[in-house]
Amino acid sequence: MKNNIFAVIALTLVVTSLTFAAPPKWEWRPFMDAIRQVETGGLPNGGLGAIGDKGKAIGPYQIHKVCWIDAVKFDPSLAKGKYEDCLNDREYSEKVLRAYITRYLPEGGSPEDAARIWNGGPKGHKKSATLKYAEKFRRIYTKELERILRDVD
Repeated sequence: MKNNIFAVIALTLVVTSLTFAAPPKWEWRPFMDAIRQVETGGLPNGGLGAIGDKGKAIGPYQIHKVCWIDAVKFDPSLAKGKYEDCLNDREYSEKVLRAYITRYLPEGGSPEDAARIWNGGPKGHKKSATLKYAEKFRRIYTKELERILRDVD
């Protein structure tokens, strides 16, 4: 009986955490373009086919398998694909990135917070080790926003 109560409580916590995760209130495209440039900028084909971190990260967003697993747990529709799809499928990779960020970004979090989470894991936005990555992201993200504004004019 005691185990059943704990199971119900655990399930409630999981469902609640999934229910209240809200996507950020900023635009994804400039964010994703900046992340891609930080991760694989300058590589041919926009980073498609890129392998980094000694073979542990793949594709234009340099997705690690543990990150993919986490994203699939948050968004089970991603299980239609497989980790290896992150290597050459930009659209699928972007869905993985969005799910991961949506899962861990605190409400009201900024694009820079999201970039630091992408770089440093669920609590990356609190780690000093992600500050250098954030600085590089910020420079590129600002250029992306400026480019969008120029294109609108």
